[in-house]
Amino acid sequence: MMIVIKHFFDFLFSLVLIILISPILLILSILIKLDDGGKIFFLQERVGKNRKVFKIIKFRTMVENATKMKGGYSVSENDPRITKIGRFLRKTSLDELPQLFNVLKGDMSFIGPRPPLTFFPKDYHQYENWVIERFKMRPGITGLAQVNGRNDIDWYERFKYDVEYVKNWRITSDLKILLKTVKTIFSKKGVYSEHNKV
Repeated sequence: MMIVIKHFFDFLFSLVLIILISPILLILSILIKLDDGGKIFFLQERVGKNRKVFKIIKFRTMVENATKMKGGYSVSENDPRITKIGRFLRKTSLDELPQLFNVLKGDMSFIGPRPPLTFFPKDYHQYENWVIERFKMRPGITGLAQVNGRNDIDWYERFKYDVEYVKNWRITSDLKILLKTVKTIFSKKGVYSEHNKV
């Protein structure tokens, strides 16, 4: 029953937020377009609940086809592929805002394990049984791993936090993570690291 309440609030708050921040979304979209004339959004296949693949939506922060250039899917702080507006979006985490549409669609939640790539850190069909536990809930825009290291910790350390979150989930734990997320964003800690990916 509590998980139904969580999903209801995900839908309600994502809808309300999209309406409220629509002017911000529009302004950022225009700035991205004016920066280099490329696409506004970056869509990428990620692994969601029950290992179902979906397309995550972000504001584009790098030049188009960046993953096919030197560096591939890894991103460093001074990566030349990051656009001018993209550098600002990454530091402020504003590039994540379009994920509200993923939440509205039901692919994601506000709080939950972050969705990994379909092939990294390994193929999504090949995860160990204990890791598969973390796919029992919808992935989140933020989560327990994000407030305990963000990109400063490797994926398997994050998976441990994810499994802990899933096994001990409560509405109150979501509220605590949400508050800690605000602090993490303002500290800008862990935005870039050797474990950071596109």
